[in-house]
Amino acid sequence: MNHDMSLSAGTESLLSTHSVYGAPCWVSLTSRDLKATEEFYSAVLGWRWRPGKLGDAFRIALADGAPVAGIGAVATMWQMAVAWTPYFAVRSADEAASRVQERGGTAAVGPISLPPGRAALLADRDGATFGIWEGALFTDWETWRTSRPAFIRLHTRDAFDAAIFYGEIFDWASGPSGCCEVEYEGDEVVLRSQGDVVARIESGALGSAPDPAVRPHWQVHFAVRDVAACARAAERHGGSVLSVSSDEAVLRDADGAQFTVTARRLAG
Repeated sequence: MNHDMSLSAGTESLLSTHSVYGAPCWVSLTSRDLKATEEFYSAVLGWRWRPGKLGDAFRIALADGAPVAGIGAVATMWQMAVAWTPYFAVRSADEAASRVQERGGTAAVGPISLPPGRAALLADRDGATFGIWEGALFTDWETWRTSRPAFIRLHTRDAFDAAIFYGEIFDWASGPSGCCEVEYEGDEVVLRSQGDVVARIESGALGSAPDPAVRPHWQVHFAVRDVAACARAAERHGGSVLSVSSDEAVLRDADGAQFTVTARRLAG
C-alpha cells in the first residue's frame, strides 16, 4: 500500500475542508528519486517546483505558479509503493477514518496531526488507496481545480457498491450545503462538487457482475493542452505509454507511477 503523506508540504490557504468536504482536494506522489521525478514531470506536464515543509525529500509542484501536487521521494526509505494518491476533504479525519474501518476498509497511516490539519491514508474494502485531509486547504480550491488535476477515477470491481462505501464515508448526496452530488451517467457513477465533475467510479455496466480481474485503484487525470506531446515527452524521459488516443493517454513515469493525461477541453 502507498503510505504517501507528502500532502502536508506547502499547506497555506485559509480555506478549510469544511467548504468542500467530501471532494478531492489534493494529490500526492511517492517516488524514489526526487531529481528524476522533477525532471520527468517538468518535461511532461510543464511543472515547476518549490521546497516542501517536511524536508529535503519533498517538493510542491506548481502549474502556472499555483500548487497542484505534492511529491515525496520516500518510497525506498519508507518501503512504500510508487504511486499517485488522491486526498479527500473531510470535516473530521478521526470520524472519517472510523467510518472507513466500520465499513470494512483499512487505515494504513493515521489519522496524524500535520499542522494546520490532520491526515490519514486509508484503503476501501477492495484495497484502493486514498487519503483524507482535515484543515486548511493547500491552495484555493477553485485555483487548484483549474490548474489542475482534471479529476480522479476509481477503477473498481463494483461501482455501485463503491459509491455506497464512499458516500457513507464522505456524506455524498446527503443534502447539506457544500456536500457532493452523485449522478449516474451510463456505466459510471459521477461525483460533482459545486457543479464540477471531480471524480468518476467505473466497473463496467452497473447491472453486471463485479469483474474479478480489476485491481481497484484511483487514477489521477491531469488536464493538458496536447495529449500526444505529453506521451512523446514521457517516452523521451524514461517513462512509458500504456495507451493513447487523440483525447487521452495513460502513462507511467520513470519510477512506474501511473497517471492519465486528458485533453483540457474534455476535462471532467
